[in-house]
Amino acid sequence: MLQSIDEIPAMTGDGVNDAPALQQASIGVAMGISGTDVAKEASDMILVDDNFSTIVDAVEEGRCIYANMQAFINFLITCNIGEVIGVFLATILGFPQLLTPLHLLWVNLVTDGPPATALGFNPPGPGVMAQKPRPTSEEILTPSLLLRYSTAGLYIGIATVGIYASYFVDQGINVQELSSWSSCSDAIACSVYTDLATPQTLALTTLVTTELLKALCTVSVDSSILTVPPQKNPWLILGVAVPFALNLGIIYNPALSNSFGLAPLTEVDWLHVMLWSSPIVLIDEALKYASRQAKLKE
Repeated sequence: MLQSIDEIPAMTGDGVNDAPALQQASIGVAMGISGTDVAKEASDMILVDDNFSTIVDAVEEGRCIYANMQAFINFLITCNIGEVIGVFLATILGFPQLLTPLHLLWVNLVTDGPPATALGFNPPGPGVMAQKPRPTSEEILTPSLLLRYSTAGLYIGIATVGIYASYFVDQGINVQELSSWSSCSDAIACSVYTDLATPQTLALTTLVTTELLKALCTVSVDSSILTVPPQKNPWLILGVAVPFALNLGIIYNPALSNSFGLAPLTEVDWLHVMLWSSPIVLIDEALKYASRQAKLKE
């Protein structure tokens, strides 16, 4: 009867006569100590310690795993959208090559992988057991979540292109001239387009830094970074610190920087990187706040 009105009934039992109900229920729970083999075979879950409070722990763990899957998807989709938008925007605007294939490969293998893996170790969020059960038909990537990820990804792409373009503006080249760089005829003015090591380093470093800051904000999908700070997940701190250190290595190690076509950054360059990267934290906090308010109205 409960299943006919889209409820999810659970049944507990330990005897042979409980087997039909255990099998028919949405979730059949058998006793591990006192339960018969028939009941265990018919059930979906076995309580090894015969303690009903274990069911609550299992529900909490399940919700935590689901939230961590969402955090994993959140981070990777946001970062990939940002990378695609950055390259696409630079191409549409007619800018010189924003990032080389080697740079993009580096970002995907080194910068995206460790933080995404570490997000799987996020602790349960506050009030996880106070949340309403999700409908069985609800997708893990809802339209509202996709909108959030796309918004954050849009900024990552804009920041990457923005700092790249700002380098040329600082050299006295406006955006219109930058867009028509291929038709430049002045040998002296065109010399700035022949060596792209510094602007590409700025773009790559901004992309990496913004993505790593985004990872630190993703300890919880909805809770503020002030409520659930990154240090709640030590693995995430490690997963962010190592890629950042490796990125410093390919910038300041002469052999590696030559291989990647990069150039060392100055203190002023790092200030620009942080000015373009740090707004992702505020954007993510604003999106989380909007999501929490929307859930309160439901």
